[in-house]
Amino acid sequence: MCCSASRRIVAIPRIYTHVSDQSAVFGTQVISCSPREALYVLDGLLANNTILQIREHTTDTHGYTEIVFALCHLLGFYFMPRIRDLKDQQLYRVDRESDSGGFTPLLTKTADLRIVEEQWEEMMRVALSLKQRTAPAHVIVQRLTNSFPSDRLSKAFTNLGRMIKTQYILRYLTDRDLRRTVQLQLNKGEYRHKLPRRIFFANQGEFTTGDYEEIMHKASCLSLVSNAILYWNTLKITEIVEQLRAQGEEVDQATLAHISLLPFKHVVPNGTYFIEEREPR
Repeated sequence: MCCSASRRIVAIPRIYTHVSDQSAVFGTQVISCSPREALYVLDGLLANNTILQIREHTTDTHGYTEIVFALCHLLGFYFMPRIRDLKDQQLYRVDRESDSGGFTPLLTKTADLRIVEEQWEEMMRVALSLKQRTAPAHVIVQRLTNSFPSDRLSKAFTNLGRMIKTQYILRYLTDRDLRRTVQLQLNKGEYRHKLPRRIFFANQGEFTTGDYEEIMHKASCLSLVSNAILYWNTLKITEIVEQLRAQGEEVDQATLAHISLLPFKHVVPNGTYFIEEREPR
């Protein structure tokens, strides 16, 4: 199961959502505009209480840091961000003297494996704390980020993340299917934004309150209604496909792969009301 995280700007707060490769929302957070979105990547993944078994996760550039690369690796998620300006990314080797063939000119820096080995037990304790959700993930990520480079534990996570990031970027550059998977998943998240914009028509989609609980209730309801429409669309599209096949039409899987489950022109966001006229008594 692959998922992605995406953002939607609504007045001062932002709704940060985690969307599966089936276009369903399984995580919703209200975050401020100040911190980087990478802080909240793990919150949605670790708070997932659905039947979805998340193995891969995509984000855009705002959702990536080297520390997030390291934590995702330790937690069993394959992190697949779309990183802007790849040509400017610093790549690392483990051994300064090693020969990496055609990639050697790109690997201009060396990651420190010794500090990773030194801090390994502490790193695993942090990963376990995240698994057990003893503290919000974004708080832990923020502390690790703020304490770099003076703190050795933070340096260990950063150096591990540098190695994982380098492996990923080299694969991204050479694996066309990986690039296509990342782009398709991010496109699903971006396209899904059009549906909540249609549903959240009141006040032009802006929150008019600063109360966190009220904003979170509205954001959660928005995700619930979006998922309900996705489910209804899936049922109806399945019925149409079955009818076509029963009539002898050929509908192959390649064609179905290009059909979105999030059309919304048939959705009437403000309802349809029938008023029965009665004669006055």
